[in-house]
Amino acid sequence: MCELLAMSANVPTDIVFSFTGLVERGGVTGPHVDGWGITFYEGKGCRTFKDAKPSCESEVASLIKSYPIKSCTVISHIRQANRGRVCLENTHPFTRVLWGRYWSYAHNGQLSGYKPKLKTDIYLPVGNTDSEMAFCWLMERLQQKYPKRPSNIKSAFRYAVKQADQLRELGVFNMMLSDGDYILVYCSNNLSWITRRAPFGKAQLIDTDMVVDFHQETTPNDVVTVIATRPLTDNEDWHVMKPGQWCVFRHGELIDQGG
Repeated sequence: MCELLAMSANVPTDIVFSFTGLVERGGVTGPHVDGWGITFYEGKGCRTFKDAKPSCESEVASLIKSYPIKSCTVISHIRQANRGRVCLENTHPFTRVLWGRYWSYAHNGQLSGYKPKLKTDIYLPVGNTDSEMAFCWLMERLQQKYPKRPSNIKSAFRYAVKQADQLRELGVFNMMLSDGDYILVYCSNNLSWITRRAPFGKAQLIDTDMVVDFHQETTPNDVVTVIATRPLTDNEDWHVMKPGQWCVFRHGELIDQGG
Protein backbone atom coordinates (compact mmCIF):
# COMPACT_ATOMS: atom_id res chain seq x y z
CA MET A 1 0.00 0.00 0.00
CA CYS A 2 1.02 3.63 -0.51
CA GLU A 3 0.90 6.49 1.98
CA LEU A 4 -0.78 9.88 1.65
CA LEU A 5 -0.11 13.33 3.06
CA ALA A 6 -1.99 16.61 2.66
CA MET A 7 -2.11 20.03 4.26
CA SER A 8 -4.76 22.74 4.38
CA ALA A 9 -3.85 26.08 5.98
CA ASN A 10 -5.28 29.57 6.30
CA VAL A 11 -1.92 31.20 5.56
CA PRO A 12 0.92 30.03 3.29
CA THR A 13 2.77 27.41 5.32
CA ASP A 14 5.63 25.05 4.59
CA ILE A 15 5.16 21.31 5.00
CA VAL A 16 8.83 20.48 5.63
CA PHE A 17 8.22 18.93 9.06
CA SER A 18 5.47 16.53 7.96
CA PHE A 19 7.12 15.79 4.62
CA THR A 20 10.35 14.85 6.41
CA GLY A 21 8.44 12.22 8.36
CA LEU A 22 6.71 10.91 5.23
CA VAL A 23 10.00 10.65 3.29
CA GLU A 24 11.39 8.27 5.92
CA ARG A 25 8.55 5.87 5.18
CA GLY A 26 9.76 5.71 1.58
CA GLY A 27 12.49 3.15 2.25
CA VAL A 28 13.71 3.68 5.83
CA THR A 29 10.80 3.07 8.20
CA GLY A 30 8.41 1.87 5.49
CA PRO A 31 8.42 -0.14 2.24
CA HIS A 32 7.08 2.58 -0.08
CA VAL A 33 10.07 2.71 -2.43
CA ASP A 34 8.40 2.94 -5.86
CA GLY A 35 8.34 6.71 -6.30
CA TRP A 36 6.85 9.76 -4.69
CA GLY A 37 5.34 13.12 -5.56
CA ILE A 38 4.08 16.37 -4.07
CA THR A 39 1.89 19.21 -5.38
CA PHE A 40 1.90 22.73 -3.97
CA TYR A 41 -0.82 25.21 -4.90
CA GLU A 42 -0.08 28.90 -5.28
CA GLY A 43 -3.07 31.00 -6.28
CA LYS A 44 -4.65 29.28 -9.28
CA GLY A 45 -1.36 27.66 -10.22
CA CYS A 46 0.40 24.62 -8.84
CA ARG A 47 3.85 23.11 -8.95
CA THR A 48 4.42 19.38 -8.81
CA PHE A 49 7.64 17.51 -8.03
CA LYS A 50 7.88 13.79 -8.75
CA ASP A 51 10.53 11.09 -8.76
CA ALA A 52 10.32 7.38 -9.51
CA LYS A 53 13.14 6.78 -7.00
CA PRO A 54 12.50 6.02 -3.32
CA SER A 55 11.86 9.26 -1.43
CA CYS A 56 14.59 8.44 1.08
CA GLU A 57 17.17 8.42 -1.76
CA SER A 58 15.74 11.17 -3.95
CA GLU A 59 17.71 14.36 -4.44
CA VAL A 60 14.44 16.03 -5.42
CA ALA A 61 12.94 15.05 -2.05
CA SER A 62 16.03 16.46 -0.35
CA LEU A 63 15.38 19.73 -2.16
CA ILE A 64 11.81 19.86 -0.85
CA LYS A 65 13.02 19.22 2.70
CA SER A 66 15.61 22.00 2.49
CA TYR A 67 13.56 24.50 0.45
CA PRO A 68 10.46 25.49 2.48
CA ILE A 69 7.90 26.16 -0.24
CA LYS A 70 4.89 27.83 1.37
CA SER A 71 1.37 26.98 0.31
CA CYS A 72 -2.16 26.84 1.69
CA THR A 73 -2.91 23.53 -0.03
CA VAL A 74 -0.56 20.56 -0.51
CA ILE A 75 -1.02 16.93 -1.55
CA SER A 76 1.76 14.33 -1.40
CA HIS A 77 2.15 10.57 -1.93
CA ILE A 78 4.76 7.83 -1.57
CA ARG A 79 4.20 4.74 -3.66
CA GLN A 80 4.39 1.00 -3.11
CA ALA A 81 3.49 -0.28 -6.57
CA ASN A 82 0.77 -2.89 -6.99
CA ARG A 83 -0.78 -1.81 -10.32
CA GLY A 84 1.43 -0.42 -13.05
CA ARG A 85 5.20 -0.38 -13.41
CA VAL A 86 7.55 1.89 -11.51
CA CYS A 87 7.95 5.01 -13.67
CA LEU A 88 7.36 8.73 -13.53
CA GLU A 89 3.97 8.67 -15.26
CA ASN A 90 2.63 6.29 -12.62
CA THR A 91 3.63 8.44 -9.65
CA HIS A 92 1.06 10.50 -7.77
CA PRO A 93 -0.32 13.14 -7.40
CA PHE A 94 -2.13 13.17 -10.74
CA THR A 95 -3.50 16.46 -12.10
CA ARG A 96 -6.32 17.36 -14.48
CA VAL A 97 -8.21 20.57 -15.33
CA LEU A 98 -11.89 21.00 -14.47
CA TRP A 99 -13.90 24.26 -14.48
CA GLY A 100 -10.76 26.24 -15.22
CA ARG A 101 -8.86 24.94 -12.19
CA TYR A 102 -6.13 22.38 -11.61
CA TRP A 103 -7.39 19.38 -9.65
CA SER A 104 -4.90 17.09 -7.93
CA TYR A 105 -5.51 13.60 -6.61
CA ALA A 106 -3.67 10.84 -4.79
CA HIS A 107 -4.85 7.34 -3.93
CA ASN A 108 -3.80 4.65 -1.48
CA GLY A 109 -5.16 1.16 -2.07
CA GLN A 110 -5.76 -1.43 -4.73
CA LEU A 111 -8.78 -1.98 -6.98
CA SER A 112 -9.87 -5.16 -8.74
CA GLY A 113 -12.06 -5.73 -11.79
CA TYR A 114 -12.02 -2.00 -12.48
CA LYS A 115 -11.15 -1.71 -16.17
CA PRO A 116 -14.62 -2.48 -17.63
CA LYS A 117 -16.29 -0.18 -15.09
CA LEU A 118 -13.99 2.85 -15.31
CA LYS A 119 -13.90 3.55 -19.03
CA THR A 120 -13.78 7.24 -19.96
CA ASP A 121 -14.03 9.35 -23.14
CA ILE A 122 -12.68 12.75 -22.08
CA TYR A 123 -10.27 12.24 -19.19
CA LEU A 124 -7.78 9.59 -20.22
CA PRO A 125 -4.98 8.07 -18.13
CA VAL A 126 -1.36 8.64 -19.16
CA GLY A 127 0.06 5.76 -17.13
CA ASN A 128 -1.33 2.32 -16.41
CA THR A 129 -2.40 2.38 -12.75
CA ASP A 130 -5.79 1.69 -11.25
CA SER A 131 -5.34 4.93 -9.30
CA GLU A 132 -5.11 7.20 -12.33
CA MET A 133 -7.93 5.38 -14.10
CA ALA A 134 -10.14 5.93 -11.04
CA PHE A 135 -9.18 9.62 -11.02
CA CYS A 136 -10.07 10.06 -14.69
CA TRP A 137 -13.40 8.32 -14.12
CA LEU A 138 -14.14 10.50 -11.11
CA MET A 139 -13.29 13.70 -12.99
CA GLU A 140 -15.45 12.68 -15.92
CA ARG A 141 -18.36 11.94 -13.62
CA LEU A 142 -18.00 15.39 -12.06
CA GLN A 143 -17.82 17.05 -15.46
CA GLN A 144 -20.92 15.21 -16.66
CA LYS A 145 -22.88 16.04 -13.52
CA TYR A 146 -21.75 19.68 -13.46
CA PRO A 147 -20.80 21.02 -16.92
CA LYS A 148 -20.13 24.33 -15.15
CA ARG A 149 -18.73 24.88 -11.69
CA PRO A 150 -21.67 24.72 -9.25
CA SER A 151 -22.34 27.80 -7.16
CA ASN A 152 -22.36 25.53 -4.10
CA ILE A 153 -19.04 23.71 -4.42
CA LYS A 154 -19.90 21.52 -1.42
CA SER A 155 -22.47 19.78 -3.62
CA ALA A 156 -19.71 18.79 -6.05
CA PHE A 157 -17.58 17.32 -3.28
CA ARG A 158 -20.56 15.46 -1.88
CA TYR A 159 -21.16 14.05 -5.35
CA ALA A 160 -17.48 13.04 -5.49
CA VAL A 161 -18.01 11.17 -2.22
CA LYS A 162 -20.84 9.17 -3.81
CA GLN A 163 -18.47 8.20 -6.62
CA ALA A 164 -15.80 7.29 -4.07
CA ASP A 165 -18.33 4.99 -2.40
CA GLN A 166 -18.66 3.15 -5.70
CA LEU A 167 -14.89 2.94 -6.12
CA ARG A 168 -14.54 1.52 -2.61
CA GLU A 169 -16.73 -1.37 -3.72
CA LEU A 170 -13.86 -2.34 -6.07
CA GLY A 171 -11.24 -2.51 -3.30
CA VAL A 172 -9.32 -0.23 -0.96
CA PHE A 173 -9.83 3.42 -1.84
CA ASN A 174 -8.26 6.01 0.43
CA MET A 175 -8.26 9.27 -1.53
CA MET A 176 -7.26 12.92 -1.47
CA LEU A 177 -8.77 15.32 -4.01
CA SER A 178 -8.23 19.08 -4.26
CA ASP A 179 -9.00 22.01 -6.53
CA GLY A 180 -6.37 24.10 -4.76
CA ASP A 181 -8.87 25.71 -2.42
CA TYR A 182 -10.67 22.74 -0.88
CA ILE A 183 -9.36 19.28 0.01
CA LEU A 184 -11.62 16.24 0.13
CA VAL A 185 -10.22 13.24 2.00
CA TYR A 186 -12.01 9.90 1.85
CA CYS A 187 -11.19 6.95 4.10
CA SER A 188 -11.48 3.34 3.05
CA ASN A 189 -9.37 1.91 5.88
CA ASN A 190 -6.53 4.25 6.92
CA LEU A 191 -6.55 8.05 7.24
CA SER A 192 -5.85 10.38 10.16
CA TRP A 193 -5.84 14.14 10.59
CA ILE A 194 -4.90 16.84 13.07
CA THR A 195 -5.66 20.56 13.21
CA ARG A 196 -3.07 22.74 14.87
CA ARG A 197 -4.06 26.17 16.19
CA ALA A 198 -3.11 28.44 19.09
CA PRO A 199 -1.85 27.70 21.66
CA PHE A 200 0.78 25.87 19.59
CA GLY A 201 3.23 23.44 21.14
CA LYS A 202 6.01 21.04 20.26
CA ALA A 203 5.60 18.06 17.93
CA GLN A 204 7.86 14.99 17.67
CA LEU A 205 8.04 12.91 14.48
CA ILE A 206 7.59 9.16 14.82
CA ASP A 207 9.86 8.20 11.93
CA THR A 208 12.93 10.31 12.63
CA ASP A 209 14.46 12.31 15.46
CA MET A 210 12.97 15.72 14.68
CA VAL A 211 11.08 18.09 16.98
CA VAL A 212 9.47 21.40 16.03
CA ASP A 213 8.11 24.01 18.41
CA PHE A 214 5.23 25.41 16.38
CA HIS A 215 4.86 28.27 18.85
CA GLN A 216 8.10 29.67 17.44
CA GLU A 217 7.04 29.11 13.82
CA THR A 218 3.48 30.46 13.79
CA THR A 219 1.23 33.37 14.70
CA PRO A 220 -1.79 33.12 17.04
CA ASN A 221 -4.12 33.31 14.03
CA ASP A 222 -2.66 30.38 12.08
CA VAL A 223 -4.76 27.27 11.48
CA VAL A 224 -3.06 24.27 9.86
CA THR A 225 -4.58 20.83 9.23
CA VAL A 226 -2.42 17.86 8.26
CA ILE A 227 -3.91 14.64 6.92
CA ALA A 228 -1.87 11.43 6.65
CA THR A 229 -2.36 7.73 6.18
CA ARG A 230 -0.97 7.18 9.67
CA PRO A 231 -0.18 9.76 12.37
CA LEU A 232 3.21 11.37 11.84
CA THR A 233 3.80 12.46 15.43
CA ASP A 234 3.66 10.55 18.70
CA ASN A 235 2.91 13.36 21.15
CA GLU A 236 -0.28 14.77 19.60
CA ASP A 237 -3.89 13.58 19.41
CA TRP A 238 -4.81 12.69 15.83
CA HIS A 239 -8.34 12.01 14.61
CA VAL A 240 -8.39 8.47 13.20
CA MET A 241 -11.04 8.19 10.49
CA LYS A 242 -13.35 5.22 10.12
CA PRO A 243 -14.08 3.33 6.88
CA GLY A 244 -16.47 5.36 4.73
CA GLN A 245 -15.80 8.61 6.57
CA TRP A 246 -14.92 11.73 4.59
CA CYS A 247 -13.94 15.30 5.36
CA VAL A 248 -13.64 18.53 3.40
CA PHE A 249 -11.12 21.13 4.58
CA ARG A 250 -10.63 24.73 3.50
CA HIS A 251 -8.10 27.19 4.91
CA GLY A 252 -7.27 24.67 7.62
CA GLU A 253 -10.84 24.33 8.88
CA LEU A 254 -13.12 21.30 8.66
CA ILE A 255 -16.12 22.60 6.72
CA ASP A 256 -18.01 19.41 5.84
CA GLN A 257 -17.91 15.74 6.80
CA GLY A 258 -19.93 12.55 6.73
CA GLY A 259 -19.83 8.78 6.60
